[in-house]
Amino acid sequence: MIALRTGLVGAGLVVAYTALISGADGITKLIAGSFAAPQLYAISGCIVVLLSLLADRHPRQRRGLRTSCPRAMALRAGATVLAVLGFFHAFRLLPFADVFLFVGLIPILAALMSGPILKERVRPAAWVALMAAFIGVLCLFPQGWHGIGAGHAWALMAVLLGTFSMVLARFIGRYEQNALAQVFYPNLAIAVVMGAALPFVWRDMGLADLGWILGYAALLFVARWLLVVALRMLPAYTVTPLMNLQFAWMVIIGAVFFGEFPGAGTYLGVAIVIGSGMFLLWDQLAPATKPAPTRFRTDP
Repeated sequence: MIALRTGLVGAGLVVAYTALISGADGITKLIAGSFAAPQLYAISGCIVVLLSLLADRHPRQRRGLRTSCPRAMALRAGATVLAVLGFFHAFRLLPFADVFLFVGLIPILAALMSGPILKERVRPAAWVALMAAFIGVLCLFPQGWHGIGAGHAWALMAVLLGTFSMVLARFIGRYEQNALAQVFYPNLAIAVVMGAALPFVWRDMGLADLGWILGYAALLFVARWLLVVALRMLPAYTVTPLMNLQFAWMVIIGAVFFGEFPGAGTYLGVAIVIGSGMFLLWDQLAPATKPAPTRFRTDP
């Protein structure tokens, strides 16, 4: 029952993460039309760093921001910087459906990376679900593989490095319980790197633009904190398919705010992707809920 409860809580955290991070992605697409990446990420990175420092002052959280895995944390921070840069340009150049074709590859990439990095064995049934998710994502790309351009290259880079960062988050979570540190250091790296480039791309912005960036930072802070906690509760190959719920959120955001109306294939893909994610969650939790087989003793 403890394993079941932990799994359900972890799944709930991932669902909340998808809603928050989709909102942040929507703001990214909005800002990308008017400003360069360093202007968004330097400001938002500083805000998230400040929020992390303030959160550490809370009596129930106060653990400091030290990490027991400095090398893994440095790799995670570097991968996060490059991943957010890739996603920024992908959202600027591609519709949401095209970007999330690549996001749908995250479960497969996570399963592949979990072997050498986390030493986690993926059940055969999970591989079937992962391949089903990939087929579902193909339905979200209405024009097939034709017309691949720079935006697709940015998106591929983003998901490769973003997946690596998430798997490292679970690796670090095995050795320390301080989820806030995993929010603080990647965003500190983003603030420093993007801040160095900021003087070369700065454009004056109004209060409304600044408000969007503040909202982006708040959503990102809470979302990443929830994701780190979820990755301690569930294997990476289970968390990442659940993250494909972002497709549903982004279909809504794309239609309401950007006038993007996906076709029937998109909705079919969403159904397949979400179904495969639920199957992976069941595959992870079912062994913990099955009763142990009864052993009968026979006399010689």
